[in-house]
Amino acid sequence: MYYHFAEPVSKIAGHRVLAINRAEKEKMVNVTIEVPEEKLIGWLKRQVVHQKNPYTTEMLEAAAEDSYRRLIAPAVEREVRNALTEKAEEGAMTVFGKNLQQLLMQPPIKGQTVLGWDPAFRTGCKLAVVDRQARCWIRIVIYPTEPQKKIDQAKEVLRKLVRKYGITLISLGNGTASRESEQVIVDFLKEIPEKVAYVIVSEAGASVYSASKLATEEFTNFDVGQRSAASIARRLQDPLAELVKIDPKAIGVGQYQHDMNQKKLSEVLSGTVEDCVNKVGVDLNTASASLLEYISGISKTVAKNIVAYREENGRFDNRKQLLKVPKLGPKAYEQCAGFLRISDGSQPLDNTGVHPESYEAVEKLLSELGVEPDKLREGSLPIRIEDYEKMAAKLSIGEITLHDIVHELRRPGRDPREDMPKPVLRTDVLEMKDLKPGMILKGTVRNVIDFGVFVDIGVHQDGLVHISQLTNKKFVRHPMEMVSVGDVVEVKVMSVDLAKKSYSVDNDS
Repeated sequence: MYYHFAEPVSKIAGHRVLAINRAEKEKMVNVTIEVPEEKLIGWLKRQVVHQKNPYTTEMLEAAAEDSYRRLIAPAVEREVRNALTEKAEEGAMTVFGKNLQQLLMQPPIKGQTVLGWDPAFRTGCKLAVVDRQARCWIRIVIYPTEPQKKIDQAKEVLRKLVRKYGITLISLGNGTASRESEQVIVDFLKEIPEKVAYVIVSEAGASVYSASKLATEEFTNFDVGQRSAASIARRLQDPLAELVKIDPKAIGVGQYQHDMNQKKLSEVLSGTVEDCVNKVGVDLNTASASLLEYISGISKTVAKNIVAYREENGRFDNRKQLLKVPKLGPKAYEQCAGFLRISDGSQPLDNTGVHPESYEAVEKLLSELGVEPDKLREGSLPIRIEDYEKMAAKLSIGEITLHDIVHELRRPGRDPREDMPKPVLRTDVLEMKDLKPGMILKGTVRNVIDFGVFVDIGVHQDGLVHISQLTNKKFVRHPMEMVSVGDVVEVKVMSVDLAKKSYSVDNDS
């Protein structure tokens, strides 16, 4: 695309700047900024030579031309290229951060026992059964794919696992051999009486996590593949809790991430993860140290101390017990308490986003409304306030704080991820050869980039919806105006190229 490419500097898109930079870095292309050189040199000469002089004019004009070609032009070109790159990187980081946020905020699938399936050929498919409390009960290897292709033996193992552990969902990684594994799963689901569905999960970053020190500590007796299978299951049960264990750059929801300023990118992505964790809140009695350390006011050391205290003394009954954790002082408590949740504790407000410093105001509010605090354990409270300003003054708190408190009391223990689109559960397989132009299918947005959207419709390769095909109702400046990672959308198949193993789709809306 870029061998014979030219575009005005004022109009070039950020993703093209990054693509050109990469091509230049790999010495595939030469890049220059074309300018009206003679016109610029003429202007520069006029700034230096104010009147003709037979002795100095020629020398001054030569000096002006030399200074432009040797010093000024290269310096200006560097400045322009740097400015373009900086702007492109900022745009790409924003997209990356937004995609990461949407991925982390995908709704968890609770209350199901999940079979994590890490597909492979030669080394076999690694399986891990993870129960409703995210505990891994068993890991095993089966060989339904080439070269062994022991399909009947693999199905028998699957039958025993489904019956023994009550598996209701299979989380299949989308890596090597996932296509072949998916076919085995679909055939197996048709043969059993139990109702079991499967979901294809992105395993981006699973190998990074599996080889990490954290995974080694968490799964001491597991090998790398078995850790990966457990991670694939858990990231379906609770994407946020599992994905925070992985370097955000390894999750793969951006573009040209390796060509950017890595320090800035890390700061942006770490900030995004922290925002998500604090927005959702964390169960103090189940959260891992890697999840706790993203909570405001909690360092890595304090996060480990919280887990150690919990293991030694049992579950936390109320937030005040945090003050007994080593190295967690009053200031850190003030910062973190509102983001930590305790279900079935002695204080019902500990399961809400209400900060302990506002408990007194909440008790006064409930007293004014004639509501018993224990009613919080039963679910939402039908709170109605006619005059917020007057009530805030009576409670000696700010009006904005009162709005936040009422919002929490109406849906105590609410997970904001519940409002996000649910994953598409599948029971049948779709192959590339099954695709025909004009077909309308449901899919999940896997990645959003500057020039389009990649949608998973159950085929091994994601389909591209080009930005020009997102809608015919209005002009779209960026795909994020229309969709986000994790959105469930309907798409129409526009074209299929079996030779290239690619297809394009159109947003059917």
